[in-house]
Amino acid sequence: MRHRYSFARLLASTSLVAALAAGLGGCTAMSKISDNVTGSVSPRAEAAAAPADPARATEVYGERYRANPKDAEAALAYGQALRANGQRAQAVAVLEQATIAHPGNKALLALYGRALADNGNFQTAFDVLSKAHSPDNPDWRLLSVQGTALDQMGKHEDARRYYLSALKIAPGEPSVLSNLGLSYMLSKDLPKAEETLRQAYASPRASARVRQNLGLVVGLQGRFAEAETIVKADLPPDEAAANVAYLKDMLNRNEAPRGASKRTPVASLNQPD
Repeated sequence: MRHRYSFARLLASTSLVAALAAGLGGCTAMSKISDNVTGSVSPRAEAAAAPADPARATEVYGERYRANPKDAEAALAYGQALRANGQRAQAVAVLEQATIAHPGNKALLALYGRALADNGNFQTAFDVLSKAHSPDNPDWRLLSVQGTALDQMGKHEDARRYYLSALKIAPGEPSVLSNLGLSYMLSKDLPKAEETLRQAYASPRASARVRQNLGLVVGLQGRFAEAETIVKADLPPDEAAANVAYLKDMLNRNEAPRGASKRTPVASLNQPD
């Protein structure tokens, strides 16, 4: 189980993005949404001192938040800890109250928007994130999150405009390219998805998650041996074997017999480490 969860975490881009819901072949599957939080959300020193265990972080920051619920930094830290611990609805509730108390705090708005996306509130997440940055000073990370929210709503062409805007600010950013590639995958353009993901894969800053997304798209085109090579890269033998088995399972779901439940494999974005 640990290895399967590890692969689900790896099968994703490193952006602030959210998860992708929709399917190839008219099928629908859901996966979780998340992102990496930038330094603007919480002080670097605090991030460095954060407990590694999400449950412990939730406890530590929860005590600080309850001592002063109107403390914006405490709400930020607690909200992020709740998200990392999978307590999505509670994260939304905490961050909603914090944004009411601090309506102009863009860091709070950014994290609240991400929490809403985690919780499946894609339209509201998109709207909140629009307030977290401005057209004259856009944040490429938030543009990418907004793109994934649009993808979740089936607005793939609109989503790609946001990814392309993000790439104008951060040219060649592999996390955004990976999200763009997954957007093409969701609209069934697998060759374009592969082309875009290979651009992300070529970057020296590409993470294991970017490479796993490429493996998924290659596998969906029937080139399993190549996909297997990609998903095994940079992993210990036991995890590599587990990842290959999991990839086979996901691809087999896309080849279910007629009349059987057929769920398309989709990428799920990871909770922040």
